Amino acid sequence: MFAHNDIAFQPAFYLLIAVTILLSLGFTWGRRRNKRILHGSFDALSDVLKPRDQQYTNIGGETGYHANFIPGAARTVRRVDATMTLLPRQSWLYMPFSLLIRRFDRLFLVFHMNKRGKKILKEGHLIETRFEKMRGNVISNADTLQNELIEWGGMKFHIYAEDDQVRSWMLALKERLGSPENFRHAALVPAEENAYLFQIPRPATVRHTVTVFRDWLDSLAGSEDS
Repeated sequence: MFAHNDIAFQPAFYLLIAVTILLSLGFTWGRRRNKRILHGSFDALSDVLKPRDQQYTNIGGETGYHANFIPGAARTVRRVDATMTLLPRQSWLYMPFSLLIRRFDRLFLVFHMNKRGKKILKEGHLIETRFEKMRGNVISNADTLQNELIEWGGMKFHIYAEDDQVRSWMLALKERLGSPENFRHAALVPAEENAYLFQIPRPATVRHTVTVFRDWLDSLAGSEDS
């Protein structure tokens, strides 16, 4: 019965206890960190969009969330869908693999245009070059669009534009944003009657980026009305 009592005095035993404690602490820390990013980012979205209706859905345990917003006094957008996927900070054993595969947290916003907003829908993209090379981010019809490489905030971006007007729109968005910070991709896609915005979610920058993007869409629609 007591033949293996000496295992409690082996270094491996203490190492096992230390690793178990470390993983438990890591789970608590990672879970809290992801919750802060989630709530801070979605609260920022709500503050900007001032929705008259909103719905939240968990799609991936501690790392996947979806939200639908019906903006309050929207000028160009009838609905905004937000999908956030977070690194598995609560799982320190899997985290290194996730960093290699996914690299960063993701916030993907789809702006469904209303009748007024659809007037501005000509295809255009402002996309960070490294992000463009990641799987699933390739612009399928890039060869049919104007293509320009620019440097912005020490990073390289491509502008894809249906015509010179859209190119000027994308440059105007760049100027409005000021710095790329966590911004990676913005797009107007007439085939889907949507506009898209992708960024790495940080509560401090989500508010600014989404506000600028919304106001930019409104300004484009306003110019088309005049």
